[in-house]
Amino acid sequence: MTAILVSEVGPRDGLQSIDRVMPLTAKQAWIAAEAASGVREIEVGSFVPPALLPQMADTAALVEFALTIPGLNVVALVPNAKGAALAAAAGVHAMSVPFSMSETHSLRNVRKDHPVMLAEIAEIARIAKAAGSHFAVGLSTAFGCTIEGAVPEAQVVRLAVAAAEAGAQEFSLSDTTGYADPAQVRRLIRAVRAEVGDLLTTLHLHNTRGLGLANALAGLDEGITTLDASLGGLGGCPFAPGASGNLVTEDLVLMLNAMGYDTGIDLAALLEVRKIVAEALPDEPLYGFTPDAGPMLDYAERAAR
Repeated sequence: MTAILVSEVGPRDGLQSIDRVMPLTAKQAWIAAEAASGVREIEVGSFVPPALLPQMADTAALVEFALTIPGLNVVALVPNAKGAALAAAAGVHAMSVPFSMSETHSLRNVRKDHPVMLAEIAEIARIAKAAGSHFAVGLSTAFGCTIEGAVPEAQVVRLAVAAAEAGAQEFSLSDTTGYADPAQVRRLIRAVRAEVGDLLTTLHLHNTRGLGLANALAGLDEGITTLDASLGGLGGCPFAPGASGNLVTEDLVLMLNAMGYDTGIDLAALLEVRKIVAEALPDEPLYGFTPDAGPMLDYAERAAR
Protein backbone atom coordinates (compact mmCIF):
# COMPACT_ATOMS: atom_id res chain seq x y z
CA MET A 1 0.00 0.00 0.00
CA THR A 2 1.52 3.33 -1.06
CA ALA A 3 1.55 5.94 1.70
CA ILE A 4 0.33 9.43 0.80
CA LEU A 5 0.61 12.36 3.19
CA VAL A 6 -2.47 14.59 3.23
CA SER A 7 -1.32 17.93 4.60
CA GLU A 8 -4.13 20.05 6.02
CA VAL A 9 -3.74 23.74 5.18
CA GLY A 10 -7.19 25.00 6.19
CA PRO A 11 -6.17 26.76 9.41
CA ARG A 12 -3.78 28.86 7.32
CA ASP A 13 -4.81 29.02 3.66
CA GLY A 14 -8.47 28.57 4.45
CA LEU A 15 -8.87 31.08 7.25
CA GLN A 16 -6.66 33.80 5.74
CA SER A 17 -9.12 34.09 2.85
CA ILE A 18 -12.25 34.92 4.82
CA ASP A 19 -13.17 38.05 6.74
CA ARG A 20 -14.37 36.37 9.92
CA VAL A 21 -11.72 35.63 12.56
CA MET A 22 -12.17 32.14 13.99
CA PRO A 23 -11.73 32.08 17.80
CA LEU A 24 -8.54 30.50 19.07
CA THR A 25 -10.47 27.85 21.00
CA ALA A 26 -12.28 26.78 17.83
CA LYS A 27 -9.00 26.57 15.91
CA GLN A 28 -7.53 24.44 18.67
CA ALA A 29 -10.55 22.14 18.63
CA TRP A 30 -10.29 21.85 14.84
CA ILE A 31 -6.59 20.98 14.90
CA ALA A 32 -6.95 18.49 17.75
CA ALA A 33 -9.92 16.72 16.16
CA GLU A 34 -8.31 16.51 12.75
CA ALA A 35 -5.10 15.15 14.21
CA ALA A 36 -7.18 12.57 16.10
CA SER A 37 -8.73 11.49 12.78
CA GLY A 38 -5.27 10.54 11.55
CA VAL A 39 -4.08 13.71 9.80
CA ARG A 40 -0.33 13.81 10.42
CA GLU A 41 0.56 17.30 9.18
CA ILE A 42 -1.25 20.62 9.62
CA GLU A 43 -0.21 24.09 8.51
CA VAL A 44 -1.59 25.87 11.54
CA GLY A 45 -1.08 29.49 10.51
CA SER A 46 1.31 32.07 9.14
CA PHE A 47 3.68 34.52 10.79
CA VAL A 48 2.54 37.72 9.11
CA PRO A 49 1.77 41.16 10.59
CA PRO A 50 -1.65 41.02 12.31
CA ALA A 51 -2.55 44.33 10.68
CA LEU A 52 -2.39 42.60 7.29
CA LEU A 53 -4.06 39.32 8.26
CA PRO A 54 -5.79 39.54 11.65
CA GLN A 55 -7.00 35.97 11.08
CA MET A 56 -3.40 34.84 11.71
CA ALA A 57 -2.69 36.93 14.83
CA ASP A 58 -2.80 33.90 17.14
CA THR A 59 -0.41 31.70 15.14
CA ALA A 60 2.23 31.52 17.89
CA ALA A 61 -0.40 30.35 20.38
CA LEU A 62 -1.65 27.77 17.88
CA VAL A 63 1.86 26.45 17.32
CA GLU A 64 2.33 26.11 21.08
CA PHE A 65 -0.90 24.14 21.30
CA ALA A 66 -0.26 21.96 18.24
CA LEU A 67 3.18 21.00 19.48
CA THR A 68 1.50 19.18 22.39
CA ILE A 69 -0.25 16.77 20.00
CA PRO A 70 1.81 13.56 19.63
CA GLY A 71 2.79 12.62 16.09
CA LEU A 72 1.62 15.86 14.47
CA ASN A 73 4.01 17.69 12.15
CA VAL A 74 3.41 21.37 12.87
CA VAL A 75 3.96 23.69 9.91
CA ALA A 76 3.69 27.47 9.57
CA LEU A 77 3.94 29.71 6.54
CA VAL A 78 6.59 32.42 6.63
CA PRO A 79 6.63 35.13 3.94
CA ASN A 80 10.03 36.56 4.93
CA ALA A 81 12.99 36.29 7.30
CA LYS A 82 11.18 38.18 10.05
CA GLY A 83 8.37 35.65 9.94
CA ALA A 84 10.91 32.82 9.90
CA ALA A 85 12.53 34.17 13.07
CA LEU A 86 9.13 34.23 14.78
CA ALA A 87 8.40 30.68 13.58
CA ALA A 88 11.77 29.49 14.84
CA ALA A 89 11.13 31.06 18.23
CA ALA A 90 7.75 29.33 18.37
CA GLY A 91 9.39 25.97 17.68
CA VAL A 92 7.64 24.88 14.48
CA HIS A 93 8.69 21.58 12.97
CA ALA A 94 8.65 23.03 9.47
CA MET A 95 8.43 26.36 7.68
CA SER A 96 6.87 26.96 4.28
CA VAL A 97 7.66 30.03 2.20
CA PRO A 98 5.56 31.06 -0.82
CA PHE A 99 7.71 31.93 -3.85
CA SER A 100 5.55 33.26 -6.67
CA MET A 101 6.66 32.22 -10.13
CA SER A 102 4.74 35.20 -11.48
CA GLU A 103 6.80 38.25 -10.56
CA THR A 104 3.72 40.48 -10.63
CA HIS A 105 2.03 38.19 -8.13
CA SER A 106 5.18 38.15 -5.99
CA LEU A 107 5.18 41.94 -5.83
CA ARG A 108 1.48 41.93 -4.93
CA ASN A 109 1.75 39.13 -2.39
CA VAL A 110 5.03 39.77 -0.55
CA ARG A 111 6.21 43.03 -2.17
CA LYS A 112 9.42 41.47 -3.49
CA ASP A 113 10.68 40.77 -7.00
CA HIS A 114 12.40 37.47 -7.82
CA PRO A 115 16.02 38.45 -7.01
CA VAL A 116 15.02 39.95 -3.67
CA MET A 117 12.86 36.93 -2.87
CA LEU A 118 15.73 34.52 -3.61
CA ALA A 119 17.91 36.46 -1.17
CA GLU A 120 15.10 36.22 1.39
CA ILE A 121 14.88 32.45 0.82
CA ALA A 122 18.60 32.12 1.54
CA GLU A 123 18.17 33.98 4.83
CA ILE A 124 15.09 31.94 5.78
CA ALA A 125 17.06 28.77 5.04
CA ARG A 126 19.79 29.95 7.41
CA ILE A 127 17.26 30.68 10.17
CA ALA A 128 15.48 27.35 9.70
CA LYS A 129 18.73 25.39 9.78
CA ALA A 130 19.84 27.11 12.96
CA ALA A 131 16.50 26.30 14.57
CA GLY A 132 16.46 22.69 13.39
CA SER A 133 13.30 23.29 11.34
CA HIS A 134 12.57 21.79 7.97
CA PHE A 135 12.29 24.37 5.18
CA ALA A 136 10.03 23.96 2.13
CA VAL A 137 9.38 26.36 -0.74
CA GLY A 138 5.99 26.53 -2.40
CA LEU A 139 6.35 27.45 -6.06
CA SER A 140 3.20 29.59 -6.16
CA THR A 141 1.33 30.46 -9.39
CA ALA A 142 3.38 27.71 -11.06
CA PHE A 143 0.52 26.81 -13.39
CA GLY A 144 -0.65 30.31 -14.25
CA CYS A 145 -1.49 33.69 -12.78
CA THR A 146 -4.72 35.68 -12.74
CA ILE A 147 -2.64 38.83 -13.17
CA GLU A 148 -0.06 37.81 -15.79
CA GLY A 149 -1.77 34.82 -17.37
CA ALA A 150 0.51 31.99 -18.47
CA VAL A 151 3.74 31.46 -16.55
CA PRO A 152 6.50 29.92 -18.72
CA GLU A 153 7.47 26.44 -17.55
CA ALA A 154 11.13 27.25 -18.17
CA GLN A 155 10.80 30.11 -15.70
CA VAL A 156 9.37 27.79 -13.04
CA VAL A 157 12.25 25.37 -13.54
CA ARG A 158 14.87 28.14 -13.44
CA LEU A 159 13.48 29.62 -10.23
CA ALA A 160 13.17 26.20 -8.59
CA VAL A 161 16.85 25.54 -9.28
CA ALA A 162 17.76 28.97 -7.86
CA ALA A 163 15.68 28.33 -4.72
CA ALA A 164 17.36 24.93 -4.26
CA GLU A 165 20.75 26.64 -4.48
CA ALA A 166 19.51 29.14 -1.87
CA GLY A 167 18.79 26.32 0.58
CA ALA A 168 15.28 24.95 -0.03
CA GLN A 169 14.98 21.42 1.33
CA GLU A 170 11.69 20.56 -0.36
CA PHE A 171 9.35 21.92 -3.02
CA SER A 172 5.67 21.99 -3.77
CA LEU A 173 4.09 23.05 -7.04
CA SER A 174 1.21 25.34 -6.16
CA ASP A 175 -1.84 25.95 -8.32
CA THR A 176 -2.57 29.19 -6.50
CA THR A 177 -5.06 30.41 -9.07
CA GLY A 178 -6.77 27.18 -10.12
CA TYR A 179 -5.29 27.28 -13.63
CA ALA A 180 -3.80 23.77 -13.77
CA ASP A 181 -5.01 20.85 -15.86
CA PRO A 182 -3.82 17.23 -15.55
CA ALA A 183 -1.61 17.29 -18.64
CA GLN A 184 0.09 20.47 -17.42
CA VAL A 185 0.56 18.94 -13.97
CA ARG A 186 2.33 15.91 -15.43
CA ARG A 187 4.48 18.03 -17.73
CA LEU A 188 5.59 20.50 -15.05
CA ILE A 189 6.35 17.82 -12.46
CA ARG A 190 8.62 16.08 -14.97
CA ALA A 191 10.35 19.33 -15.95
CA VAL A 192 11.03 20.44 -12.37
CA ARG A 193 12.03 16.95 -11.22
CA ALA A 194 14.56 16.78 -14.06
CA GLU A 195 16.45 19.61 -12.35
CA VAL A 196 15.76 19.30 -8.60
CA GLY A 197 14.99 15.59 -8.38
CA ASP A 198 13.22 14.23 -5.33
CA LEU A 199 13.11 17.64 -3.64
CA LEU A 200 9.76 18.03 -5.41
CA THR A 201 7.32 16.03 -3.27
CA THR A 202 4.12 18.02 -3.03
CA LEU A 203 1.17 19.50 -4.92
CA HIS A 204 -0.85 22.38 -3.50
CA LEU A 205 -4.04 22.43 -5.55
CA HIS A 206 -7.04 24.68 -5.74
CA ASN A 207 -10.43 23.57 -7.04
CA THR A 208 -11.42 26.90 -8.58
CA ARG A 209 -12.45 25.30 -11.87
CA GLY A 210 -13.35 21.85 -10.57
CA LEU A 211 -10.09 20.15 -11.59
CA GLY A 212 -8.56 19.62 -8.15
CA LEU A 213 -9.02 15.86 -7.86
CA ALA A 214 -8.10 15.26 -11.50
CA ASN A 215 -4.89 17.21 -10.97
CA ALA A 216 -4.18 15.32 -7.76
CA LEU A 217 -4.52 12.01 -9.60
CA ALA A 218 -2.14 13.24 -12.30
CA GLY A 219 0.35 14.10 -9.57
CA LEU A 220 0.03 10.67 -7.99
CA ASP A 221 0.76 9.09 -11.35
CA GLU A 222 3.99 11.11 -11.44
CA GLY A 223 5.10 9.99 -7.98
CA ILE A 224 3.92 12.90 -5.85
CA THR A 225 3.68 11.74 -2.23
CA THR A 226 2.15 14.76 -0.44
CA LEU A 227 -1.07 16.57 -1.28
CA ASP A 228 -2.23 19.75 0.42
CA ALA A 229 -5.95 20.16 1.08
CA SER A 230 -8.33 22.25 3.15
CA LEU A 231 -11.27 21.02 5.19
CA GLY A 232 -14.49 22.10 3.50
CA GLY A 233 -12.51 23.54 0.60
CA LEU A 234 -11.93 26.77 2.50
CA GLY A 235 -9.34 29.10 1.12
CA GLY A 236 -7.69 30.77 -1.81
CA CYS A 237 -5.22 33.57 -2.29
CA PRO A 238 -6.36 37.04 -1.21
CA PHE A 239 -3.87 38.61 -3.63
CA ALA A 240 -4.96 36.60 -6.69
CA PRO A 241 -8.30 37.97 -7.96
CA GLY A 242 -10.89 35.28 -8.66
CA ALA A 243 -8.89 32.47 -7.06
CA SER A 244 -10.72 30.68 -4.28
CA GLY A 245 -11.34 27.21 -3.01
CA ASN A 246 -8.66 24.69 -2.03
CA LEU A 247 -8.86 21.02 -2.79
CA VAL A 248 -11.42 19.59 -0.34
CA THR A 249 -9.76 17.40 2.30
CA GLU A 250 -12.83 15.19 2.74
CA ASP A 251 -13.17 14.43 -0.99
CA LEU A 252 -9.44 13.83 -1.38
CA VAL A 253 -9.32 11.39 1.55
CA LEU A 254 -12.33 9.50 0.20
CA MET A 255 -10.66 9.13 -3.20
CA LEU A 256 -7.27 8.11 -1.84
CA ASN A 257 -8.63 5.62 0.69
CA ALA A 258 -11.04 4.09 -1.86
CA MET A 259 -8.18 3.69 -4.34
CA GLY A 260 -6.16 1.76 -1.78
CA TYR A 261 -3.63 4.43 -0.84
CA ASP A 262 -2.56 4.56 2.80
CA THR A 263 -3.44 7.97 4.26
CA GLY A 264 -3.85 6.81 7.86
CA ILE A 265 -6.99 8.97 8.04
CA ASP A 266 -10.36 7.75 9.33
CA LEU A 267 -12.88 9.32 6.94
CA ALA A 268 -15.81 9.08 9.36
CA ALA A 269 -13.83 10.89 12.04
CA LEU A 270 -12.68 13.49 9.52
CA LEU A 271 -16.26 14.24 8.50
CA GLU A 272 -17.11 14.94 12.14
CA VAL A 273 -14.42 17.64 12.24
CA ARG A 274 -16.42 19.61 9.71
CA LYS A 275 -19.03 20.30 12.41
CA ILE A 276 -16.46 22.23 14.46
CA VAL A 277 -15.63 24.47 11.50
CA ALA A 278 -19.28 24.96 10.54
CA GLU A 279 -20.22 25.97 14.08
CA ALA A 280 -17.35 28.47 14.30
CA LEU A 281 -18.05 29.90 10.83
CA PRO A 282 -21.85 29.74 10.55
CA ASP A 283 -22.13 32.03 7.51
CA GLU A 284 -19.17 30.63 5.58
CA PRO A 285 -19.91 28.19 2.72
CA LEU A 286 -18.19 24.82 3.03
CA TYR A 287 -17.62 22.71 -0.06
CA GLY A 288 -17.26 19.04 -0.87
CA PHE A 289 -19.41 16.23 -2.22
CA THR A 290 -18.50 13.52 0.28
CA PRO A 291 -20.06 15.28 3.30
CA ASP A 292 -23.39 15.42 1.47
CA ALA A 293 -23.40 12.06 -0.34
CA GLY A 294 -21.45 10.02 2.17
CA PRO A 295 -19.05 7.22 1.21
CA MET A 296 -20.01 4.42 -1.16
CA LEU A 297 -21.70 1.37 0.35
CA ASP A 298 -18.58 -0.69 -0.38
CA TYR A 299 -16.17 2.02 0.75
CA ALA A 300 -14.85 0.01 3.71
CA GLU A 301 -14.02 -2.95 1.43
CA ARG A 302 -12.27 -0.68 -1.06
CA ALA A 303 -10.27 1.11 1.63
CA ALA A 304 -9.16 -2.21 3.13
CA ARG A 305 -7.61 -3.46 -0.11
